[in-house]
Formats: sequence, structure tokens, C-alpha cells
Amino acid sequence: MLSPKKIKWRKPQKGRMKGKASRGATLAFGDCGIQALEPGRVSSRQIEAARVAMTRKIKRGAKVWIRVFPNKAITKKPAETRMGKGKGAPEYWAAVVRPGTVLFEMAGAPDKVTEEAAMRLAMNKLPIKARYIVNELAER
Repeated sequence: MLSPKKIKWRKPQKGRMKGKASRGATLAFGDCGIQALEPGRVSSRQIEAARVAMTRKIKRGAKVWIRVFPNKAITKKPAETRMGKGKGAPEYWAAVVRPGTVLFEMAGAPDKVTEEAAMRLAMNKLPIKARYIVNELAER
């Protein structure tokens, strides 16, 4: 699973997911992709599950790019713990996703039907609403 090698702070603050994505909102590498429609956090396990589902469906016949990286540590306090006594320990890594962010891209799939089916399979593994987008220039 994905996780950063080095971080500045061990326990980052929550932050807010206001507004639309200003960067990473268009296709940069592939012919088609998955674009987020709502804000949320996507954990490294969910990213990996979507990637595995996609690559298995296309039988490794296409190039896949992961456009998000889980660089935020999400902390959690143990179950049945009283209030106070500081912040919990880091539990997992997550990527903060805003509406419009392209999560995955794909190029070189055998056919369009398989390509879209693989993307739909990957979208079902994600905790947020997403849509399938196609690069208009690549289809010509």
C-alpha cells in the first residue's frame, strides 16, 4: 500500500475540504479516467483495491496511472477510551480528494467496453461518488 517515506508532522490536523479541485482536474496522461464528484478521504487500501480491480479486469493490457497519493495520516483513539488524554495514534494514510480531482487514468486498453467496465469496477471500490471521463482528443 501507498504511504509517504518521510513526513514533516506525525499527526496532521483535520483541515477542511471546501471548494473544487484547482489542480489535477483534467486528464494528463491517459485516454480516460475516474473523476471525483464529491469531497472526501480515500484511504491507501481503497486506492490499492481500485487499482487491483482495474488491472485484473483489463488483464494488464493497459497502462494505469494513479493520480492521488495518500499523504495525510488519519489518527484514531482506541475503543472505550475516555475523553481527553491527547490525540490518538496514526491509524492509516489517506488522500484528501476535492470535487473534480482525477483519481485514476488509463491508456491503451484492448477495447472501449472493457476500459469502461474496468473503470466502473474501480469506482465501486471508492468511498466517494465518481464519474468516468474520456479525453475527446484521444478518441479521434
